[in-house]
Amino acid sequence: MQNPSRGDAENFRIRRLEIADKGKGFLELLSQLTVCGAVSDEEFTERFEEVAKYGDEHMICVIEDVRLGKIVASGSVFVERKFIRKCGKAGHIEDVVVDSSVRGLQLGKRVVEYLVNHACSVGCYKVILDCSEDNKPFYEKCGFMKKEVQMVKYFV
Repeated sequence: MQNPSRGDAENFRIRRLEIADKGKGFLELLSQLTVCGAVSDEEFTERFEEVAKYGDEHMICVIEDVRLGKIVASGSVFVERKFIRKCGKAGHIEDVVVDSSVRGLQLGKRVVEYLVNHACSVGCYKVILDCSEDNKPFYEKCGFMKKEVQMVKYFV
């Protein structure tokens, strides 16, 4: 019998994040990427509604395994409005993650393509992201190229 978390592409539906996705393992998925911490239903609803107010300017997408009702991949893109480039817009991709049980099925590539297409559709002149050296080959396969150096300063 085939592993229930693997299968054909039609078993994996890509779409915007929905409020019900908290109960479908969205936060557990994010915990595979970084520290997520406990988020109450109220906190989740408040953040979901806050992000929703930005409309197409901040979009979180998920891939749901429709057979299991489980979120197995996610990523987000937010739009920065600039003064340069004739008041252009730049897309920033963040928090791309694929559940360890379904890696290798090209779901990460689908998420990145979805986010890139969204950024293009809202008029961004570029889309950028930060990643680890280990993930550089993946993003190169998605059409990204290394440019300059990332710097960071954490406050917590």
